[in-house]
Amino acid sequence: MASGTEGVLARVEREGGSHLDELKDFLRIPSISTDPQYKGDVLRAAGWLRERMADAGLSAELIETAGNPLVYGEWTGAPGKPTVLIYGHYDVQPADPLEEWRHPPFEPAIERDPEKGDRLVARGATDDKGQSYAHVKAVAATLAERGELPVNVKFIVEGEEESGGAAIDRFVREDAGDRLGCDCVVVSDSSMFKRGQPSLIYGLKGLVYVEVKVHGPNRDLHSGSFGGAVANPANALAHVLASLRDPATGRVLIPGFYDKVRPLEEWERKEFAGLPFDEEAYRSDLGVEALAGEHGYTTRERAWARPTCDVNGIWGGYMGEGAKTIIPARAGAKVSMRLVPDQDPREIGELFAEHVRSVAPPGVRVEVADIHGASPVLIDAQGPIVEAALDALEAEWGKRPVRVREGGTIPIVGTFVEVLKVPVLLIGFGLEDDRLHSPNEKIDLACFHGGVRSSVRLLDRLAEAGKGTQ
Repeated sequence: MASGTEGVLARVEREGGSHLDELKDFLRIPSISTDPQYKGDVLRAAGWLRERMADAGLSAELIETAGNPLVYGEWTGAPGKPTVLIYGHYDVQPADPLEEWRHPPFEPAIERDPEKGDRLVARGATDDKGQSYAHVKAVAATLAERGELPVNVKFIVEGEEESGGAAIDRFVREDAGDRLGCDCVVVSDSSMFKRGQPSLIYGLKGLVYVEVKVHGPNRDLHSGSFGGAVANPANALAHVLASLRDPATGRVLIPGFYDKVRPLEEWERKEFAGLPFDEEAYRSDLGVEALAGEHGYTTRERAWARPTCDVNGIWGGYMGEGAKTIIPARAGAKVSMRLVPDQDPREIGELFAEHVRSVAPPGVRVEVADIHGASPVLIDAQGPIVEAALDALEAEWGKRPVRVREGGTIPIVGTFVEVLKVPVLLIGFGLEDDRLHSPNEKIDLACFHGGVRSSVRLLDRLAEAGKGTQ
């Protein structure tokens, strides 16, 4: 098997330029799932990916849903071998604010960095087009070189991860392991611990995402004529948002918020503390004067394994050039809460709504709309399939992967764990400085090409891990 692996890796090396060109084509499609005006582009991205899967040698199709289509592909010509389900998403975050991009967000640009290596800058470069497409090219190279795969492979790539993932969640639950039956799931939608150091993620935070709307008078009012007589929705909103956290301790002040939080195990705190981390470099890279968060926990512990509550956006009143002295008729904010085991998204959402209504001042009406959510996940990172993945990553990157948690949320992972009941390998090829969800998102070319090679090695190692159930 080793010689076969090297043959495929040699092909990957020869074809690396075309892999990159295809990724650029993928990134040029502005598949923003949160904005309805991009619906056509989302569908175009799904069709493009289906065609590339077919070109790779997979049986590929679009699965229609009540939302955006799922892109499904499979090759099941290895009876008795494990079946690997590879997940990704083809939708991307909005590109705003556009003025902060060094290049147009959907015109991929190569930037040269003599110290860190070249990088590809575009929306979706690392989240998640670049990472998920690396697996497609690994399968394509293996089939082209050998005419077969060492394991059975299925792809399921969604178009709503950035807007809640309702369609794929419904499909997986209704499928109940029939079409998606597998021996493990591979997800590459996260970061390595650091450049050159792979990691295996065993924990993801959950999510509650809400919008708060504060309504006041039936129209905007002159702030001189009505100020002091009518409640200002923007002022009321500021009061509500300020009540969410204690600035002195970093604690969330929503009653009941921490009641079911599972504390960190001592072994976790010990392992986190043993990982190299330059807090000053971290702070400097972010351009902030000081780090902040819940007292009593390290920066890594807060980011990976403690719950949070953050305002993601605020709107209301006059925001144009110059002055317009008004009391706005309404104001609002979008708020996200990242959850840890054993917090329940529905329960936390209800506690949030109750708290907001209880602290809202008189004279305004408050609405709380639940946008979407996901449950936190902890995965048992042990067993032969996990060891195979660790071996594959070590063979590619030259270092044994470290076990870490991740502060982000991948909504479908919890559903995979619950419904498919197989190991989920959270193997990311991105980096912490990839600026995902921010202007100038990028993926290092070494990470993209290394991701393709890692996937080739992973398929071979999984074939050696034992016979599957399919």
